[in-house]
Amino acid sequence: MFNFGVLPNSTVTALLLSAALALPGCAINPATGKLDTVTMSESREISMGKELHEEMIKTVPLYEDEAINEYVRAVGKKVAAASDRPDIEYHFFIIDSPDINAFALPGGYIYVNRGLLNYLQNEAQLAAVLGHEIAHVTARHHVRQKSASTGRNVGAVFAGILTGSYTVASAAAEWGSAAAAGYGREMELEADGFGAQYMKDAGYSPDAMIDVLAILKAHERFSKQQARDAGRKVPSYHGVFTSHPSSDQRLLQAVADAKEGESQSTGAKGELKAEEFRDNTDGIIWGDNHDRIAQAAEAAAKAAEEKQDKENRYIHNRLGFTIVFPQQWQVANQGAVLTSAPDDKSAEMQLRLARVDPKTDFETVLRDQFDVKLLKQSEPLSQFGLRGHTGIKPGKARDGSEDQRVAILVHGNRAYLLEGSVNKPEPGVDYDQLFLASIRTLQPVAPRAPSRLTTKHSKTIKYVVANDNTTFARLANELKIGNYGEEYLRLINGYYPRGEPYPGEIIKIIQ
Repeated sequence: MFNFGVLPNSTVTALLLSAALALPGCAINPATGKLDTVTMSESREISMGKELHEEMIKTVPLYEDEAINEYVRAVGKKVAAASDRPDIEYHFFIIDSPDINAFALPGGYIYVNRGLLNYLQNEAQLAAVLGHEIAHVTARHHVRQKSASTGRNVGAVFAGILTGSYTVASAAAEWGSAAAAGYGREMELEADGFGAQYMKDAGYSPDAMIDVLAILKAHERFSKQQARDAGRKVPSYHGVFTSHPSSDQRLLQAVADAKEGESQSTGAKGELKAEEFRDNTDGIIWGDNHDRIAQAAEAAAKAAEEKQDKENRYIHNRLGFTIVFPQQWQVANQGAVLTSAPDDKSAEMQLRLARVDPKTDFETVLRDQFDVKLLKQSEPLSQFGLRGHTGIKPGKARDGSEDQRVAILVHGNRAYLLEGSVNKPEPGVDYDQLFLASIRTLQPVAPRAPSRLTTKHSKTIKYVVANDNTTFARLANELKIGNYGEEYLRLINGYYPRGEPYPGEIIKIIQ
């Protein structure tokens, strides 16, 4: 037995550290400098991130404007070069979504939503967002979080992926959910501190991190007001900086620590680079990318037509949807209702349309439309850009009716209502699986006749100079940007909830 009492403190520390590092899964965290008990090496972390990324982009659309992508990559690489793990290769992507968020996957994969870029004012704020996410990578928060929550089980997850017993898709869902929901308050604050230091060392003002928080909190207040106005449940925000109150003293301290000695290390205060940000984001899409949606629908229509001879696929060109019914079932378009059934009429599927509020609770609509008091096997649906709900409506003992599979899928304000019922069940046939498999094939396609789907164009962000008469209310009216137009203009220009631009100020408009 070692007698540590007679050894110098430095020797004791070295021996303890050596013993710890000899254990499987122990390593020094590159950002914190502390000992971490983790379950994977850096090489495994990087390969895992690559696999998760490749799985994710199969269903998550990336923004295809290469000039803006290159700009985000350049800013990200500049901040990453000043980080605690500058030697790994970082990858930066813009997700083509109007939602406000940013997140990271293991091994240096960083994502920022297009929607978040719409609200930023300068390059330093972009560097703050990317620096925060880079810090999650440098501090190995993904690995530490997983290790803390599942202990040795996380090793089984990755071993399972290598052996094929655990799919990459399942892992991507787990990591994606964790990334979107945040890493817990302590890890988020740690990412703030490291991120602020990285952006300062890269030449940016750490104060921009506080500014980004103010932007996100303003949008959160606005979203809650929208929900209250519509009588909807107030949403809870899950995204970048989600753990912070409006005036987080620990975040302020982290920024102050990063600013300490700023003038001595850089020769001047960190830069904001507003002009560079404007030059590179002028023309970025605002809201839904209708061009991409139309292209995807057109591609789906072409693919559907190619498959039509091989599948029992029905394509409704005028209404812009397609669905695959069970093999050998006949389809009848009865105007208000589309019906499919086998020759013996043992079962039947019906599809009809309704108008709904796309922001409503789909389970409630489903229950109302089909008069369902008890919905068995209730679960949400999400497929091909559609969202909805499904479940089983119990049959009635008094009339001998069978259970019915019911579902709702929503595209814009149009709802597809589907119902599968059994009349004379054949032995050995799992009708519910037939119904559910068919429901999961429903997807939008581009109508062949002109429609709002194919003629609606995306709005973009433009920069203009305010004059003596410029107000956000007047701009919203002139630009015809719909409900809450004034509020959106205030948000993207940092003036929410009040204030007006001054003459000569460069501001954003939505056009």
